[in-house]
Amino acid sequence: MFSQDYSPFSMAKPSTRHKSSLSDGCIFLAGAFVALLLVWSVSTFFTSIRSFDTLSESNAASDRQQGGCDMGGVNLRYDPPEETFYDDPQLSYTVEKKVENWDEKRKQWLKSHPSFAAGAAERIVMVTGSQPSPCKNPIGDHLLLRFFKNKVDYCRIHGYDIFYNNVLLHPKMKSFWAKIPIVKAAMLAHPEAEWIWWVDSDALFTDMEFKLPLHRYKNHNVVVHGWPRMIYEEKSWTSINAGIFLIRNCQWSMDFLQTWAKMGPIGPDYSKWGQIQRSTFKDKLFPESDDQAALIYLLYKEKEKYYDNIYLEGVFYFEGYWVEILPTYDNITEKYIEIEQRSRTLRRRHAEKVSEFYGAEKEQYLKDAGNGRWSWRRPFITHFTGCQPCSGDHNQMYSGETCWSGMVKALNFADNQVLRKYGFVHPNLRDSSLVSPVPFDYPEEGPWG
Repeated sequence: MFSQDYSPFSMAKPSTRHKSSLSDGCIFLAGAFVALLLVWSVSTFFTSIRSFDTLSESNAASDRQQGGCDMGGVNLRYDPPEETFYDDPQLSYTVEKKVENWDEKRKQWLKSHPSFAAGAAERIVMVTGSQPSPCKNPIGDHLLLRFFKNKVDYCRIHGYDIFYNNVLLHPKMKSFWAKIPIVKAAMLAHPEAEWIWWVDSDALFTDMEFKLPLHRYKNHNVVVHGWPRMIYEEKSWTSINAGIFLIRNCQWSMDFLQTWAKMGPIGPDYSKWGQIQRSTFKDKLFPESDDQAALIYLLYKEKEKYYDNIYLEGVFYFEGYWVEILPTYDNITEKYIEIEQRSRTLRRRHAEKVSEFYGAEKEQYLKDAGNGRWSWRRPFITHFTGCQPCSGDHNQMYSGETCWSGMVKALNFADNQVLRKYGFVHPNLRDSSLVSPVPFDYPEEGPWG
């Protein structure tokens, strides 16, 4: 039926020759493409290197022109080759060794690092810490983490550096005495800072907008929460709280820290100091010399030498006793909502970096709020004295549950002031896990939900 031309056998040879030619062409084209691709890849690689080198050189030139400055205007990439106090082999960071001529050394360091000079008078480094080992309290490490986060939040909002220490810088200086070696070391490590601010691990900021009124302390070298009447008339161990203090980075403070430390475990009369303190301050409950009693004793016995240099801040909650503060949070929240309902500016969404502007704006509405106890102003620092979140060995005046639940409420009260900048809040201060988005123009538009 089929002619010979269409038989499969008669088509075999012509078909093979056609496929062979087509295959050879494909191989040639593929080889050419691979060769071109290889040439292009090598060319691109070397071009990228040249571009990267050019970019690096450009960035380096830009750094030189701009001084390698960060957003604060200080040059973090410059340390002159000339010797400073750091090159002195006799300089010691340990608390026992005396530092001399510190004011001049700081002055010379700032002179050789001019970008740090501007704003040095108000530069603060916060220092805090905890013990080297894990907490005995099962939730202790979590609580300390949240307390530290709170301090980091506050420092970020206000542009402060923070140092967290969890090692003993002197083996004998433990517990409440551990802070003094750390503070001295921080003063040496931060000559650019005018103030070192020690804040206990169990204290947290509950007014994230408030700033220390440094102008009030311009003629003083130490700031601590306290009351003269309780020192000189009542002779009370609770007349001050040494868990939070601000100390100027100067020679006077170096000498003061050394005097203070000698009343602790490194001093030859440590056991005697405990007896003297307890006989002087009748409400001191334990026999060992402690940092708070030692500070009060210096103020009490050497008033002429120390009183004019130590500012006893009693106007606002430089630190406040948590038991009297916790019940006020709900009323304070309502008062601040009322303020924001009256001010479109305060309801406005804004970047966290400009939080200080809104804090200053809010001050005009807080003139009648008062300060401290009975005030409806946010307490600056809530201090959980006696709760011991890490060890769990709380004061028997209150239960552990009262401490832990109180901490959660305080932490969420503070956290809401931070989270609001990110568009969320805790609707229930007792529940850390739950957050809700903040409606636009809140609180004008209604409650969180």
